[in-house]
Amino acid sequence: MSRSVVYARRAAATVALGVLAVGCQDTAREETARTGAAPPSPTAPASAAPSPSPVATTAANTVEVCREVDQLILAGSRRIATDSAASVTRDLTGEQVADQLRRNLAGLADDVRAQARRAADPEIRALIQDTADRIDAGSRASRPAAWMDSTFTAIPPKLTRECRA
Repeated sequence: MSRSVVYARRAAATVALGVLAVGCQDTAREETARTGAAPPSPTAPASAAPSPSPVATTAANTVEVCREVDQLILAGSRRIATDSAASVTRDLTGEQVADQLRRNLAGLADDVRAQARRAADPEIRALIQDTADRIDAGSRASRPAAWMDSTFTAIPPKLTRECRA
């Protein structure tokens, strides 16, 4: 078995775990958006002064854009995992697997970039544009499966932390 195929399988497994993690985090974000309040933190100290509402200071479409980017990352991850698994049954060479992964990543970057253009909040727009640029870098990587293992897996947690209203 070639090294590229091994990397592709590892990438598929990594992506599958990332999809599961993002799916769980996305549910918490949707609950926050629906109720307007973050779930209580067991380690957060009590505060006497009310904190300013983040909803009042962010653009109206931030929640929608962030949710759409999450969905794009999930769908792209599933597509990559499915294509990587299918490549084994089609007996693709390592370079063919890498090319397929590059195409998937380039398409995902384009989709994410389109969401960046929609974002009304300049900080969210910059965050999503940076995400698209990072994914695009993976599409140009000489070893995209290794890039998936080292870089792609960090993207969903960063979006969960920073892309919010």
